[in-house]
Amino acid sequence: MTREGLGLFIPKWDAPSTIQSLVSTRHGGVSQAPYASMNLADHVGDIPANVIANRALLRKHLPEEPIWLNQVHGTLVSTPNARLSQADAIVSNIPNEVLAIMTADCLPVLFANATGTVIGAAHAGWRGLSAGVLENTVKAMRELETSSVDQDIHVWMGPAIGPQAFEVGQDVVEAFADADVFYPQEAFSPITHQPGKYLANIYLLARSRLEAVGIQHIDGGEFCTVTQAEQFFSYRRDGVTGRFASLIWIDDTK
Repeated sequence: MTREGLGLFIPKWDAPSTIQSLVSTRHGGVSQAPYASMNLADHVGDIPANVIANRALLRKHLPEEPIWLNQVHGTLVSTPNARLSQADAIVSNIPNEVLAIMTADCLPVLFANATGTVIGAAHAGWRGLSAGVLENTVKAMRELETSSVDQDIHVWMGPAIGPQAFEVGQDVVEAFADADVFYPQEAFSPITHQPGKYLANIYLLARSRLEAVGIQHIDGGEFCTVTQAEQFFSYRRDGVTGRFASLIWIDDTK
């Protein structure tokens, strides 16, 4: 959906009524090409004043300023008791605290427990995904709400590079194999006449990791940031480009 000219849409997932989530697109901001127009990242070379203006436009649709992480393709999780500026996942049980993940091909994943009292958000590129960033997020959520169980956590997989566009090398396959965690072989499809090259399905890889820790409610995963050029930024497609955000919070008015 569009809100006052901003290209925002509401994820479709089986989350509790207390949970609010939004995803920005590349539309509705003030940045110029190659960051046109709703770039929310301050580390990609865009004019700083434009990024500030874009974040201010987004802020009008949120209860608080989002917590912006410095994402480094790792597995650290920022928690209410240990807020980290450099992390690739974040959890909260504080109403109206807005969690944000910025991406432009990597997989953003939103989490909510069944009672709507604990939320999480993770940045899952292949490095973080193979190293356990999703599992670490689930663990951190459970530590915030000890009565919650993994099966009661609902997950939404946001816009990421699609399975027909994500070309990887043997090193990526080996990273998942070396993790000693099950992954479906069909997640990597060999590319004909290109030895050592594969098409990777990041959605399938993420789903398998989530299911391995008992997550049953998984929605999303139907996007491709590379081919949906009108809607999303893509680093793989454009090189120099902006970032969009996936956001989640607990609504204290519900």
